[in-house]
Amino acid sequence: MEKNNEDLLKEAFKTKDWQEIKSNDSWSTFKIIAEFIQGFDKLARIGPCVSIFGSARTPKTNKYYKIATNIASELTKYGYGVITGGGPGIMEAANYGAQKENGKSVGLNIVLPFEQTPNAYIDPDKLINFDYFFTRKLMFIKYSQGFIVMPGGFGTLDELFESLTLIQTMKIAHFPIVLVGKDYWSELVLWIKNSMLKEQNIKEEDIDLIKLVDTPEEAVNIINTFYSKYLLKPNF
Repeated sequence: MEKNNEDLLKEAFKTKDWQEIKSNDSWSTFKIIAEFIQGFDKLARIGPCVSIFGSARTPKTNKYYKIATNIASELTKYGYGVITGGGPGIMEAANYGAQKENGKSVGLNIVLPFEQTPNAYIDPDKLINFDYFFTRKLMFIKYSQGFIVMPGGFGTLDELFESLTLIQTMKIAHFPIVLVGKDYWSELVLWIKNSMLKEQNIKEEDIDLIKLVDTPEEAVNIINTFYSKYLLKPNF
């Protein structure tokens, strides 16, 4: 029987003795290493990809579902594969767009007690299941040539701000980060400028890390322009 949220909370806060904690930590280490190995092994073979993020709750009738599908389809025409979190909503839309154009459709699925199940448009040999968010997030960062961020919730914001932080602190190479949907993202970008920048918590050039667009063509063009402008090539 499926557990409800109250049962899950009780289980999470269950008192454990010190020996049980140490034992669980030891076994977790092996699981974490296994996830790294599986991710590195599969994704290293796939070639250049762009990650598309967005809400798992976006219905097919939503305009952003269609936009995500079109972005993924266009990216495949330029030789990019598409990586998503593997679930429904925007993730499903992006995997569908890639697969229908015979592009590489990758799903990095996270095992959750609710909401997340792999969508039907991931290539069978390119579906990877993760128990840990941090191992999964590393795969997005390591194997993506760019991030396209559709409207989403906390998880989407998490991926967005982590990538910005890593680029800002030069822990990873600069790659394009595109927010799609001016109606959805404009107030967030305005807050970053009027609050973060005003308080000097970021620099003026940090704002330039984010590109805000409305159409699939604009989003794909930013990815392509970035690599030609800096005389870089995707990691083919």
